[in-house]
Amino acid sequence: LTLGESIAALAVRLHAATYELLVLLREFDQRQGWNTGFLSCAHWLHWRTSIDLGAAREKVRVARALPSLPLVSAEMRRGRLSYAKVRALTRVATADNEASLLDLALAGNCSHVERVVRAWRRVDRVRAARETEARHLQRQLSTWVDDDGMVVIRGRLTPEVGAVLQRAIE
Repeated sequence: LTLGESIAALAVRLHAATYELLVLLREFDQRQGWNTGFLSCAHWLHWRTSIDLGAAREKVRVARALPSLPLVSAEMRRGRLSYAKVRALTRVATADNEASLLDLALAGNCSHVERVVRAWRRVDRVRAARETEARHLQRQLSTWVDDDGMVVIRGRLTPEVGAVLQRAIE
């Protein structure tokens, strides 16, 4: 093999090994193996492996996200996706969009994937804001006293306000 091919082959093995690390980390977190005086799995990982606390938090977040992304997991396990790409994908990937995002990740470089994920998150925030505004505009509440003196309430509330009202009534 040429030196370049050796480097590429090693990178594939590192990606696969990183996947194994994330699987073990998720299991360790689920078993709460870190619960021996540490605040979280990330704090334990920071202490035990000397990685930055922010990086440890990201590793735990990604490890927790992988089970819901079987296609991404399979490609990382094969060494075809780097941790950097997977970290980005787990910020926006769902069961509905995983296949499309995986195609993008396999075709593009890491900075391309990061740019798309940032744009996707912006679109998600705009969509969420529009949905919140639409819900806000659709809310209504009216009360009146019926002929027999009973108070009648009719309304359409946001889920959060509705839950508060239901708790108060209960």
